[in-house]
Amino acid sequence: MITATFQEDSFRDKVALIAGGTSGIGAAIGNALSELGASVTVTGATAAEAQEARARPGFWVEKAVALDVRDEAAIAACFAAQTRLDILVNCAGTIRRDGEHDPSVFAEVIDVNLNGTFRLCAAARPLLARSRGCIVNTASVLSFVGGARAPGYSASKGGVAQLTKSLALAYAPEGIRVNAIAPGWVATPLTQALRDDPARSAAIVARTPLGRWAEPDDIAGAAIFLCSPAAAFVTGTILAVDGGYMAG
Repeated sequence: MITATFQEDSFRDKVALIAGGTSGIGAAIGNALSELGASVTVTGATAAEAQEARARPGFWVEKAVALDVRDEAAIAACFAAQTRLDILVNCAGTIRRDGEHDPSVFAEVIDVNLNGTFRLCAAARPLLARSRGCIVNTASVLSFVGGARAPGYSASKGGVAQLTKSLALAYAPEGIRVNAIAPGWVATPLTQALRDDPARSAAIVARTPLGRWAEPDDIAGAAIFLCSPAAAFVTGTILAVDGGYMAG
């Protein structure tokens, strides 16, 4: 789908880092950018996640490495090792349904999803200023509506949306575009429990006008657009990719 829309060399000579790119949406974005010619590094929270990604059939990116987005020293070392960066995609995230009503768990989710996104944006800024590059963050439909079972996740994703707008304003003088995708309900490991619950899954599909769960590749296409020259005058946008869920 992606290569049918964009020329195969659309991102030739571009360097991309996909945080949280060892599975799910991040992996789909990493593969798509690689298919289109970019040099891509994806990160997972642990060395085991990176190793598992490298061993997976259909893993096309150049590198998979461990990076804990809560670890400022590790983030600094990661970007110090980069000589160039054109694209940063922030997909690292966690959800702890029901457990997030515990303040300590709530804080952990915020630290990964929101603080982690900001840490990477700030660390990447000097490199992206040199290349006049771009950032794509991962918000959610829960940036706009509440989640009774996931108050930390919902709050973090609302924060990501506002962070994206704020950094778009702050980074614009350096030529850095900052946007976010806001996925709807996507078939990834984070949603496996919901998909395994027939009643909950049916309710989600019924609320989604396009009548199905999204696949990671559905979300990757929107991210690729935001990274591309076609979006050269797009910054501060939160792009819903939700099958019409928010329109209802």
